[in-house]
Amino acid sequence: MHTVSFFDSIILILGVSKISDLEPSSSLENHKECLWACFQVKMDAPNSIVHSILFVIPVYSLFFSPSSKVCFLSFRYQIHTGLQHSVIRPTQPNCLPLDNVTLPQKLKEAGYSTHMIGKWHLGFYRKECMPTQRGFDTFFGSLLGSGDYYTHYKCDSPRMCGYDLYENDNAAWDYDNGMYSTQMYTQRVEQILASHNPREPIFLYLAYQAVHSPLQAPGKYYEHYRSINNINRRRYAAMLACLDEAINNVTHALKRYGYYSNSVIIYSSDNGGQPTAGGNNWPLRGSKGTYWEGGIRAVGFVHSPLLKTKGSICKELIHITDWFPTLITLAEGQIDEDIQLDGYDVWETISEGRRSPRIDILHNIDPIYTKARNGSWAAGFGIWNTAIQSAIRVSHWKLLTGNPGYGDWVPPQSFSNVGPNRWHNERVSWTAGKTVWLFNITADPYEREDLSNKYPSIVKQLLRRLSQFNKTSVPVRYPPKDPRSNPNFNGGVWGPWFKENKNTKMLNKNKLSKKQKKTKKKSNRQKGHSLNCLLNQ
Repeated sequence: MHTVSFFDSIILILGVSKISDLEPSSSLENHKECLWACFQVKMDAPNSIVHSILFVIPVYSLFFSPSSKVCFLSFRYQIHTGLQHSVIRPTQPNCLPLDNVTLPQKLKEAGYSTHMIGKWHLGFYRKECMPTQRGFDTFFGSLLGSGDYYTHYKCDSPRMCGYDLYENDNAAWDYDNGMYSTQMYTQRVEQILASHNPREPIFLYLAYQAVHSPLQAPGKYYEHYRSINNINRRRYAAMLACLDEAINNVTHALKRYGYYSNSVIIYSSDNGGQPTAGGNNWPLRGSKGTYWEGGIRAVGFVHSPLLKTKGSICKELIHITDWFPTLITLAEGQIDEDIQLDGYDVWETISEGRRSPRIDILHNIDPIYTKARNGSWAAGFGIWNTAIQSAIRVSHWKLLTGNPGYGDWVPPQSFSNVGPNRWHNERVSWTAGKTVWLFNITADPYEREDLSNKYPSIVKQLLRRLSQFNKTSVPVRYPPKDPRSNPNFNGGVWGPWFKENKNTKMLNKNKLSKKQKKTKKKSNRQKGHSLNCLLNQ
């Protein structure tokens, strides 16, 4: 049985069994934007798990939540999906490309029951983009990236507001009763686990809304944090405390209904925190939405009785795209032979302490974001136009070009004396017109010493690697706003608005059918080995 749960707030639960033997459940928790400095919040659930069986891993995610979701569910870098610029806006006719095979689709082929709870944020302009059309048997959650935790409404502009809570493909009006989303999603997880046979394969993907803005939490969770002067940090702490309780409840549900003993729990964050909204990445540089370590470096753990190496810390390179091949292999699933995987199977790295098969990570290349006015081909030694925003990691080295985003170091705001509604930071200054940075992340994880002038040969090597990646990229898909997306035209609900003709629909269906015929078995473990993973985004 496999159970997986991710913490962004995303939880993924994967459970599988064969006729002759029971496979482990896999559970991965992904806590949204709780990166390095959630130390002020008393988190009993993760800490109790960590103290028993733990394998801590630094997982590189993306600078925005939807970017991480794209890489996680599709096994591809953003440059290979056309979603390498910004995020999918509610009003855009855009979504995860329909010809991209997803993790739940492959798990369904392997015999899994698949369920998603929480935040989708991968586009919904047409019905084919909805979670139930991308591999999930059931879906309960929101389609957008944020919204009110109680009313489940979201406004994209003053005159464009709508309800955003779905049960499969329809608006879940029965839940328009003011229930806090973290608690509501947890209840649904418990219901699914209670109704499912623990000896049958199941995959549960739980993407909590917390601790994304708006900063809202039930009143009782504020009691322990009144001493925190910074208002946003206080609210953030309360949200995190509620989320911790939710994780505890999910963990107990796994035990109560017979999943836990054969499970793997994976806990990770999806992107860096936002200091202005209560987050804290100190001592890492930058924040959510940037290519600095504070925006892309996540922390997490894998918890399971099946781990051969326990209580250890892994510093190997692992990227969010690696979960796809890792989980498919553990589930004894099949991967299309013509698929160009950007991820690697890292189970032996996690479970046995072996070296990671990964030697590099493309954080992203965004050809649209060229705000570095002084960037040029000359600054990139004729190899790369440094006006382009990009970042790459090769072994110990990390290279950034263009404008990497807000690059200050933001100390903890919790006990700041600058006022309850303000925040302070450690300003950084660099030479005007600078568009290339090089850091040794192993020796300098806080990115304080730029080595680009000292090691030009290494800069050139990484620029060449960037250029190689760029040759495989697909055009950016970032369409303009479509006025038909207005919820006022759809019964007051955010939802699919685009309809295509039947000929185009049949063409897309035929393309997918041809792809699914080319499959082969990919496994590096003995048949019958079981895993249960829980992921929380």
